[in-house]
Amino acid sequence: MSNETTAKSVDRRDFLKAAGLAAAGVATASIVNHAYAGGSDTIKVGLVGCGGRGSGAARDCTSSAPGVKLWALGDVFKGQVDGAKRNLGKALGDKYEVADDRCFDGLDAYQKVLDSGIDLVILATTPGFRPLHLEAAVQAGKHIFTEKPVGVDGAGIRKVLALVDKAKEKKLSVVAGTQRRHQAGYLQTMKQVHDGAIGDIVSARAYWNGDTPWTHARQDWMSDVEFQIKNWYHFVWTCGDHIVEQHVHNLDVINWAMKAHPISASGMGGRSNRPQGDPAVVGQIFDHFAVEFTYPNGMVMQSYCRQISNCTNNVSEVLVGTKGICHTSGYRINGKPVFEGSEVNPYVQEHTDLIESIRKGEPLNELKSVAESTMTAILGRMTTYSGQAMTWDEALNMDDRISAFPDKLSLKMSLPVAPIPVVGSRAKPKARKTTR
Repeated sequence: MSNETTAKSVDRRDFLKAAGLAAAGVATASIVNHAYAGGSDTIKVGLVGCGGRGSGAARDCTSSAPGVKLWALGDVFKGQVDGAKRNLGKALGDKYEVADDRCFDGLDAYQKVLDSGIDLVILATTPGFRPLHLEAAVQAGKHIFTEKPVGVDGAGIRKVLALVDKAKEKKLSVVAGTQRRHQAGYLQTMKQVHDGAIGDIVSARAYWNGDTPWTHARQDWMSDVEFQIKNWYHFVWTCGDHIVEQHVHNLDVINWAMKAHPISASGMGGRSNRPQGDPAVVGQIFDHFAVEFTYPNGMVMQSYCRQISNCTNNVSEVLVGTKGICHTSGYRINGKPVFEGSEVNPYVQEHTDLIESIRKGEPLNELKSVAESTMTAILGRMTTYSGQAMTWDEALNMDDRISAFPDKLSLKMSLPVAPIPVVGSRAKPKARKTTR
């Protein structure tokens, strides 16, 4: 990593201002360039975030349809970019057209990828950066595949929700990594639910109970920021906690079934099995949550997520209706299979649907649904951390400093870590001041 890169400082406002975002005329030209016809034109893809998930998304995207090529790479860390060059260069064959001068590292790498002549960007960095990267991508007029979640706090989700209509105005396709919405079995099951197969939904359950996540030991060369980004799963400003980063998938399924998001929540949880000690070393996030969400019609959903090894795991969703029970993840209604056919890998199918929408000029826009599912998870985290029942509007409009993106950020800076939350010891975060 060069000294020039690591010395750069970026703040919230300058993150986008320094990006050199296109003027209105350039944005309009970009939209015209994206009006593909007949699927014959090459779609150039830029990858922002070259870790395992980002590299996997690049493979899925380029294999999802003909004429899709990887064009540019960007990551905070040069080593990640170099690894992606080696691995993707071998894996993708003639679908890999990344020249050395289209490989970028540093905090501004995302903007260099957007400026490299791409048509479609894959956003797969740590979730804390997602609102900034989404805003830049929409302003640059690029089609987007964004990994979930799309933020870690109310401030980020407010920014993302403001982009929904802007993306529609620019006729941009935005598909999210909530791949169950592109999975044949889920689609058929949810169609039957929406057609009344189980009657009115009166309760629901959602689970992601799994194992302890990975960690990376701190190296001598790492600053606080570098260590926290390398261990992004363990810090709230980068990850949002595992209820946000991981359990969002199951919460999204319940929102999908309800065609709505919750209006309030009350939760409990803690950090029983994670290492104790300095949060700057061991991280802040909890290892278990149990949250009760209430939807507009009074339906109550029970949400459980856990990351503790050597326990029974469960990743699933259940809907209980006035006429029966649906196990959405098992594609069963009242014990009978709903779907028994073969499925395309949903991680590929979501990109196939995205590419088709671009070429047909019929944009998909999943930004609102993934933002609302992300906010559902944030609401669950906030009510648990505070120990206070909380409404959707309260959580969306609060300034929760424990998860706030740093006001200024450079890779070599020191960055203190807030204490590990102790349930019941913190007052409910104050709502931001709003003007009408």
